[in-house]
Amino acid sequence: MKRIAEISRKTGETDITLKLNLDGSGKNDIATGIPFFDHMLTLFSVHGFFDLDLKAKGDIEVDFHHTVEDVGLVLGDAFSRALGDRKGINRYGNAVTPMDETLSTVAVDLSNRPFLVCNMPDIQSKGSGFDVPISREFFRAFSTRAGMNLHINVHYGENEHHVLESVFKALSRALDQGVSFDERIKGVRSSKGSL
Repeated sequence: MKRIAEISRKTGETDITLKLNLDGSGKNDIATGIPFFDHMLTLFSVHGFFDLDLKAKGDIEVDFHHTVEDVGLVLGDAFSRALGDRKGINRYGNAVTPMDETLSTVAVDLSNRPFLVCNMPDIQSKGSGFDVPISREFFRAFSTRAGMNLHINVHYGENEHHVLESVFKALSRALDQGVSFDERIKGVRSSKGSL
């Protein structure tokens, strides 16, 4: 079974096409018009072993919000579609990831019950335009559309780049665990028999 999804979304603010392979090798071709966001999504693809082809055009001359949020929505839709009925997957995943002075923990539950807890330091942006507050918009949109309970906790960190890199790497590693199959799981991993 191939777990691949292709999603397109076009609004008055953004035009996005995305192809995702959950069982890839980390190959990617990403262009959002926001270089630092591209860097974070590249890390996400590589460290989660997700093949990701993403093209986004948005009204970034206004600000990055619409593009970042809509990419989160589309990526979440792609994860949800690629997971299908979610039978046989681990469902849960977690990762603790350092990046120089920063340490982040991310835990996920692919339960179809979206919720976001995001504890990240409010660091003064150094000018990339993709900062901690706007990253929260991405995580909210992504978790909602993916049907994911997502907990992000940055234990400590001073450099905004390092904080965001640590979180994106931890998120991808946790998701890699959550989407992976376990042969012991015959249906969905729930005592209720459904998610």
